[in-house]
Amino acid sequence: MKHVITALVQNTPGVLAHVAGMIAARGFNIDSLVVGRTEDPELSRMTVVVIGDDHVLEQVRKQLEKIITIVRVRDFKDIDYVERDLMLVRVSAPPEKRAEVVELANLFRGRIVDVAKQSLTVELSGPEAKLEAFVDMVKPYGIRELARTGIIAVQRGEQRAKEQKENGKGKNA
Repeated sequence: MKHVITALVQNTPGVLAHVAGMIAARGFNIDSLVVGRTEDPELSRMTVVVIGDDHVLEQVRKQLEKIITIVRVRDFKDIDYVERDLMLVRVSAPPEKRAEVVELANLFRGRIVDVAKQSLTVELSGPEAKLEAFVDMVKPYGIRELARTGIIAVQRGEQRAKEQKENGKGKNA
């Protein structure tokens, strides 16, 4: 089972290596790991997707909370959230097939970001399942190159204020 965990971390050298090393040392499978800036220049948000059962999720969350440079940990197990993944895919598209590839990109709400003589590069974002479906559709044309960011996630709506009132405020809030 896939679990999405975010950690608000201090912007200090070695945080990414520390977190990745901790997870790997315990034998947990990392499906994706993404780090990016937040609205606070002193903090970054790390999104970790791990594969495993609820016990694995709990162990990863507890181990992350022990790391001093981590400000807050949140798992999205019982929380409504929005997730997105970004993909750039360069697809073989000779002139006679180009319209078909463009139409597929449009159906998936993708954007053509580069055009070459024999290929098109498509930018596509959305839930992981949408990206996988697009990949399946363009495979027959030939995928020349594919790059993905991995999943990023944020909680939906106003749940956080409601949760804090119900549960109190803490590191796992």
